[in-house]
Amino acid sequence: MSVPFEPQAEPSVDAPALRMTLTRRGSVAVERGRQLWAKRRFRWVVLALVELGVGWFVLWLTFLRGLPDANSLLRYEPPLPTNVRSIDGAPVYSYARERRVQLAYEEYPPMLVKAYLAAEDKNFFTHGGVDYLGIVRAAVQGIISAERPRGTSTITQQVAKNLLVGDEVTYARKLKEAILAYRIEDVLSKEQIVELYMNQIALGRNAFGVQSAARAYFGKDVGELVLHEMAYLAILPKGPSNYRPERFYDRAMGRRNWVLGQMLENDFITRAEHDDRAAS
Repeated sequence: MSVPFEPQAEPSVDAPALRMTLTRRGSVAVERGRQLWAKRRFRWVVLALVELGVGWFVLWLTFLRGLPDANSLLRYEPPLPTNVRSIDGAPVYSYARERRVQLAYEEYPPMLVKAYLAAEDKNFFTHGGVDYLGIVRAAVQGIISAERPRGTSTITQQVAKNLLVGDEVTYARKLKEAILAYRIEDVLSKEQIVELYMNQIALGRNAFGVQSAARAYFGKDVGELVLHEMAYLAILPKGPSNYRPERFYDRAMGRRNWVLGQMLENDFITRAEHDDRAAS
Protein backbone atom coordinates (compact mmCIF):
# COMPACT_ATOMS: atom_id res chain seq x y z
CA MET A 1 0.00 0.00 0.00
CA SER A 2 1.52 3.27 -1.00
CA VAL A 3 1.30 6.43 1.04
CA PRO A 4 0.61 9.53 -0.94
CA PHE A 5 3.32 12.15 -0.80
CA GLU A 6 2.22 15.58 0.34
CA PRO A 7 4.70 18.36 -0.21
CA GLN A 8 5.39 20.73 2.74
CA ALA A 9 4.17 24.27 2.43
CA GLU A 10 6.91 26.78 2.05
CA PRO A 11 7.27 29.25 4.95
CA SER A 12 5.68 32.60 4.39
CA VAL A 13 8.09 35.39 3.77
CA ASP A 14 6.18 37.45 6.34
CA ALA A 15 6.73 34.95 9.25
CA PRO A 16 9.62 35.90 11.57
CA ALA A 17 12.54 33.54 11.59
CA LEU A 18 13.10 31.68 14.85
CA ARG A 19 16.53 32.38 16.29
CA MET A 20 18.08 30.81 19.36
CA THR A 21 20.99 32.29 21.26
CA LEU A 22 22.91 30.42 23.93
CA THR A 23 24.33 32.67 26.67
CA ARG A 24 26.39 31.66 29.69
CA ARG A 25 25.02 32.67 33.08
CA GLY A 26 28.38 34.07 34.11
CA SER A 27 28.42 36.51 31.28
CA VAL A 28 24.92 37.73 32.27
CA ALA A 29 26.11 38.38 35.82
CA VAL A 30 29.19 40.20 34.57
CA GLU A 31 27.12 42.35 32.28
CA ARG A 32 24.70 43.11 35.11
CA GLY A 33 27.62 44.04 37.36
CA ARG A 34 28.98 46.39 34.72
CA GLN A 35 25.64 48.07 34.41
CA LEU A 36 25.42 48.59 38.17
CA TRP A 37 29.01 49.84 38.41
CA ALA A 38 28.25 52.38 35.75
CA LYS A 39 25.79 53.98 38.13
CA ARG A 40 27.47 56.61 40.32
CA ARG A 41 25.23 56.03 43.32
CA PHE A 42 26.02 52.31 43.33
CA ARG A 43 29.76 53.03 43.26
CA TRP A 44 29.42 55.40 46.19
CA VAL A 45 27.58 52.79 48.25
CA VAL A 46 30.19 50.12 47.51
CA LEU A 47 33.10 52.43 48.30
CA ALA A 48 31.41 53.57 51.51
CA LEU A 49 30.95 49.96 52.63
CA VAL A 50 34.58 49.15 51.84
CA GLU A 51 35.81 52.20 53.77
CA LEU A 52 33.54 51.28 56.68
CA GLY A 53 34.92 47.76 56.74
CA VAL A 54 38.53 48.94 56.56
CA GLY A 55 37.86 51.54 59.27
CA TRP A 56 36.29 48.95 61.56
CA PHE A 57 39.23 46.61 61.02
CA VAL A 58 41.72 49.37 61.86
CA LEU A 59 39.66 50.30 64.93
CA TRP A 60 39.64 46.69 66.07
CA LEU A 61 43.34 46.25 65.38
CA THR A 62 44.31 49.49 67.14
CA PHE A 63 41.88 49.78 70.03
CA LEU A 64 39.47 46.88 70.47
CA ARG A 65 41.93 44.00 70.26
CA GLY A 66 43.20 43.18 73.73
CA LEU A 67 40.65 45.29 75.64
CA PRO A 68 39.75 43.69 78.97
CA ASP A 69 36.44 41.92 79.29
CA ALA A 70 33.79 44.04 81.01
CA ASN A 71 32.31 40.81 82.41
CA SER A 72 35.34 40.58 84.69
CA LEU A 73 33.74 43.32 86.79
CA LEU A 74 31.08 40.83 87.81
CA ARG A 75 33.86 38.91 89.59
CA TYR A 76 35.76 41.98 90.82
CA GLU A 77 36.89 41.85 94.44
CA PRO A 78 38.80 44.89 95.72
CA PRO A 79 41.85 44.32 97.91
CA LEU A 80 40.69 44.31 101.52
CA PRO A 81 42.78 44.48 104.73
CA THR A 82 44.20 41.34 106.29
CA ASN A 83 43.03 41.23 109.89
CA VAL A 84 45.02 39.44 112.59
CA ARG A 85 42.99 38.20 115.57
CA SER A 86 43.92 36.73 118.91
CA ILE A 87 42.99 33.21 119.95
CA ASP A 88 39.72 34.49 121.37
CA GLY A 89 38.81 36.23 118.10
CA ALA A 90 39.55 39.80 119.17
CA PRO A 91 41.20 41.96 116.44
CA VAL A 92 44.89 42.54 117.09
CA TYR A 93 46.23 44.23 113.97
CA SER A 94 45.22 44.99 110.41
CA TYR A 95 47.58 44.92 107.40
CA ALA A 96 46.56 46.76 104.26
CA ARG A 97 48.23 48.55 101.36
CA GLU A 98 44.90 50.29 100.77
CA ARG A 99 42.55 51.36 103.55
CA ARG A 100 39.20 50.15 102.24
CA VAL A 101 35.76 49.12 103.50
CA GLN A 102 33.45 47.65 100.91
CA LEU A 103 29.75 48.53 101.10
CA ALA A 104 26.71 47.58 99.07
CA TYR A 105 24.93 50.28 97.07
CA GLU A 106 22.00 50.24 99.51
CA GLU A 107 24.34 51.04 102.42
CA TYR A 108 25.32 54.39 100.95
CA PRO A 109 22.97 57.23 101.93
CA PRO A 110 21.04 58.46 98.86
CA MET A 111 22.13 62.05 99.54
CA LEU A 112 25.78 60.97 99.52
CA VAL A 113 25.28 59.32 96.13
CA LYS A 114 23.64 62.51 94.88
CA ALA A 115 26.60 64.56 96.07
CA TYR A 116 28.94 62.47 93.89
CA LEU A 117 26.55 62.63 90.95
CA ALA A 118 26.36 66.42 91.26
CA ALA A 119 30.14 66.70 91.37
CA GLU A 120 31.08 64.07 88.81
CA ASP A 121 28.22 63.02 86.53
CA LYS A 122 24.79 64.57 87.01
CA ASN A 123 23.40 62.78 83.92
CA PHE A 124 24.62 59.37 85.08
CA PHE A 125 21.21 57.70 85.23
CA THR A 126 20.20 58.89 81.75
CA HIS A 127 23.28 58.38 79.55
CA GLY A 128 24.57 55.10 78.15
CA GLY A 129 28.16 55.36 79.37
CA VAL A 130 29.36 58.51 77.61
CA ASP A 131 27.71 61.88 78.24
CA TYR A 132 27.84 63.64 74.87
CA LEU A 133 25.91 66.65 76.16
CA GLY A 134 28.43 66.97 78.96
CA ILE A 135 31.32 66.81 76.50
CA VAL A 136 29.81 69.58 74.37
CA ARG A 137 29.06 71.68 77.45
CA ALA A 138 32.60 71.25 78.79
CA ALA A 139 34.07 72.12 75.38
CA VAL A 140 32.02 75.32 75.17
CA GLN A 141 33.02 76.29 78.69
CA GLY A 142 36.65 75.59 77.83
CA ILE A 143 36.44 77.84 74.76
CA ILE A 144 34.79 80.63 76.75
CA SER A 145 37.28 80.44 79.60
CA ALA A 146 40.27 79.63 77.35
CA GLU A 147 41.03 76.63 79.54
CA ARG A 148 41.31 72.93 78.90
CA PRO A 149 37.86 71.28 79.04
CA ARG A 150 37.28 69.34 82.24
CA GLY A 151 34.70 67.02 83.67
CA THR A 152 34.07 65.06 80.48
CA SER A 153 34.51 61.57 81.99
CA THR A 154 31.40 59.91 83.32
CA ILE A 155 31.36 57.72 86.41
CA THR A 156 31.22 54.68 84.12
CA GLN A 157 34.31 55.90 82.26
CA GLN A 158 36.10 56.43 85.55
CA VAL A 159 35.31 52.85 86.57
CA ALA A 160 36.71 51.69 83.22
CA LYS A 161 39.84 53.78 83.70
CA ASN A 162 40.51 52.81 87.31
CA LEU A 163 39.75 49.11 87.06
CA LEU A 164 40.38 48.09 83.46
CA VAL A 165 42.34 50.61 81.38
CA GLY A 166 44.80 52.45 83.61
CA ASP A 167 45.89 56.06 84.01
CA GLU A 168 47.83 56.55 80.78
CA VAL A 169 46.99 60.05 79.51
CA THR A 170 46.51 59.61 75.75
CA TYR A 171 43.69 59.97 73.23
CA ALA A 172 43.91 56.22 72.62
CA ARG A 173 43.25 55.57 76.29
CA LYS A 174 40.27 57.93 76.26
CA LEU A 175 38.79 56.07 73.29
CA LYS A 176 39.33 52.71 74.98
CA GLU A 177 37.75 54.15 78.11
CA ALA A 178 34.65 55.22 76.16
CA ILE A 179 34.31 51.84 74.40
CA LEU A 180 34.61 50.00 77.71
CA ALA A 181 32.08 52.35 79.29
CA TYR A 182 29.49 51.20 76.75
CA ARG A 183 30.36 47.58 77.44
CA ILE A 184 30.13 48.08 81.20
CA GLU A 185 26.67 49.63 80.83
CA ASP A 186 25.58 46.46 79.00
CA VAL A 187 26.93 44.19 81.74
CA LEU A 188 26.15 46.03 84.97
CA SER A 189 23.19 47.98 86.28
CA LYS A 190 23.56 51.65 87.16
CA GLU A 191 23.48 50.79 90.86
CA GLN A 192 26.25 48.21 90.45
CA ILE A 193 28.41 50.76 88.63
CA VAL A 194 27.94 53.34 91.40
CA GLU A 195 28.77 50.69 94.00
CA LEU A 196 32.01 49.81 92.22
CA TYR A 197 32.91 53.47 91.84
CA MET A 198 32.28 54.40 95.47
CA ASN A 199 34.11 51.35 96.79
CA GLN A 200 37.31 51.67 94.76
CA ILE A 201 37.96 55.38 94.14
CA ALA A 202 41.09 56.87 95.72
CA LEU A 203 40.24 59.81 98.02
CA GLY A 204 43.52 60.59 99.80
CA ARG A 205 44.92 59.71 103.23
CA ASN A 206 45.35 56.15 101.94
CA ALA A 207 41.57 55.87 101.81
CA PHE A 208 40.07 53.88 98.94
CA GLY A 209 36.32 54.04 98.82
CA VAL A 210 33.95 56.53 100.38
CA GLN A 211 33.44 54.65 103.63
CA SER A 212 37.16 54.65 104.36
CA ALA A 213 37.37 58.33 103.40
CA ALA A 214 34.52 59.18 105.78
CA ARG A 215 36.48 57.62 108.61
CA ALA A 216 39.80 59.14 107.52
CA TYR A 217 38.50 62.71 107.24
CA PHE A 218 35.65 62.86 109.74
CA GLY A 219 35.96 59.79 111.96
CA LYS A 220 32.43 58.74 110.96
CA ASP A 221 30.66 56.05 108.99
CA VAL A 222 28.86 57.16 105.83
CA GLY A 223 25.47 56.95 107.56
CA GLU A 224 26.58 59.57 110.10
CA LEU A 225 27.75 62.22 107.64
CA VAL A 226 25.95 65.53 107.36
CA LEU A 227 25.36 67.33 104.07
CA HIS A 228 28.43 69.57 103.94
CA GLU A 229 30.67 66.61 104.85
CA MET A 230 29.17 64.61 101.99
CA ALA A 231 29.82 67.54 99.64
CA TYR A 232 33.44 67.73 100.79
CA LEU A 233 34.06 64.03 100.14
CA ALA A 234 32.54 64.48 96.67
CA ILE A 235 35.25 66.97 95.67
CA LEU A 236 38.12 64.59 96.39
CA PRO A 237 38.09 62.48 93.17
CA LYS A 238 39.45 65.51 91.29
CA GLY A 239 42.63 65.41 93.37
CA PRO A 240 42.67 64.84 97.15
CA SER A 241 45.99 66.61 97.63
CA ASN A 242 44.56 69.78 96.06
CA TYR A 243 41.82 70.06 98.67
CA ARG A 244 43.55 69.25 101.94
CA PRO A 245 41.82 71.62 104.36
CA GLU A 246 44.90 71.98 106.56
CA ARG A 247 46.83 73.44 103.60
CA PHE A 248 44.23 74.70 101.10
CA TYR A 249 41.24 75.56 103.26
CA ASP A 250 39.79 78.31 101.06
CA ARG A 251 40.17 76.22 97.91
CA ALA A 252 38.58 73.20 99.59
CA MET A 253 35.64 75.20 100.95
CA GLY A 254 35.10 76.91 97.61
CA ARG A 255 34.97 73.60 95.80
CA ARG A 256 32.72 72.09 98.46
CA ASN A 257 30.31 74.99 98.10
CA TRP A 258 30.38 74.50 94.35
CA VAL A 259 29.17 70.92 94.88
CA LEU A 260 26.40 72.20 97.14
CA GLY A 261 25.45 74.63 94.38
CA GLN A 262 25.31 71.81 91.86
CA MET A 263 23.11 69.80 94.21
CA LEU A 264 20.76 72.77 94.48
CA GLU A 265 20.75 73.30 90.71
CA ASN A 266 19.76 69.66 90.17
CA ASP A 267 17.04 69.79 92.86
CA PHE A 268 18.86 67.34 95.12
CA ILE A 269 18.58 69.78 98.04
CA THR A 270 16.46 72.79 98.90
CA ARG A 271 17.61 76.41 98.99
CA ALA A 272 17.38 76.38 102.80
CA GLU A 273 19.61 73.28 103.02
CA HIS A 274 22.10 74.87 100.62
CA ASP A 275 22.30 78.17 102.45
CA ASP A 276 22.59 76.48 105.84
CA ARG A 277 25.38 74.08 104.88
CA ALA A 278 27.31 76.46 102.61
CA ALA A 279 27.89 78.64 105.67
CA SER A 280 29.17 75.70 107.77
